[in-house]
Amino acid sequence: MGLETFEGTSEGGHGASAGAASSAGAWLGAIALIGFVLVATAQASNQILARGLAGSVPPFALAFFRWSIVAVGLAPIALAEIRDGRVPLGKNIWPVLAAGFMGMFLCGGPVYAAGVSTTAIHIALIMALSPITVLLISAMRGMERVGLLQWLGTALALSGALLIISGGHPQTLIELETASGDGLVVIAMLGWSGYTLLQSRAAPKASLLARISLFSGAGALFSLPLAVMEMWAMPAQVFSTKALSAYVFAGVVPGLLAYAGFAWLGGKFGSVRTSLVLYLGPIASALLSFAILGEPPKLIHLLGGLLILGGVWASLRR
Repeated sequence: MGLETFEGTSEGGHGASAGAASSAGAWLGAIALIGFVLVATAQASNQILARGLAGSVPPFALAFFRWSIVAVGLAPIALAEIRDGRVPLGKNIWPVLAAGFMGMFLCGGPVYAAGVSTTAIHIALIMALSPITVLLISAMRGMERVGLLQWLGTALALSGALLIISGGHPQTLIELETASGDGLVVIAMLGWSGYTLLQSRAAPKASLLARISLFSGAGALFSLPLAVMEMWAMPAQVFSTKALSAYVFAGVVPGLLAYAGFAWLGGKFGSVRTSLVLYLGPIASALLSFAILGEPPKLIHLLGGLLILGGVWASLRR
């Protein structure tokens, strides 16, 4: 009887452990899903802000204050790592400035200026081309071997982008009649691609949030001259209550919260799974654009978006 009782207890213990593990796994999956949705929504809110303001708040002033808030908000982390020797600024100043220029300056003011003449959905879908650009640059520099599936994915994604930018009329590409905002977003996307390649090489021993603080400070520095010009030319717009609300929102939601959330997801689930946020971004942007701006996606956006996201998915396969 003693043996039977022991075995029964053991099996019951194993069953309870398995149930607890299953429950913990379910909770972790739920937390991951919520985290991915929240981070993607926070990131997409910047595109909604760009379109919603539509030039009513000067773009480079908005970028300057946004990146200043992010830099100051994360400064305690950066300063602690500088004191610990994890960020030797003397050796890293030029890579930090270059990353700040490409990732924060080019993806700051130009994106807000683009919102005047292009939609939030266009911005999101064009920015989604960044992984494809990174892959192509890596292949050209011999940093990555590109297989047939990756080339196919690249072709699909570029086809989707051209479909969206041309509005379904290829002659507009030849005649250079596409929206000027789309051109600004392409510049921003190229900048973000360069930033993606460089950011891990700038202060490589630093944490993600410490690097973001440094890059944001550099982005604010590069935005400052143009922001000062806007302050001089349009003081009523730069220093209005509406502008102040926009600065705080941009700095906190698609700034501090988005980057902190992305860092948390990366630490919890790894960089590969965290990159899935990329696929949720255009979806979140489309939903927010419809709900907040009253700009529903058109059929051409759905077709182009499927080509882009399908192409990005294929290009990231191994």
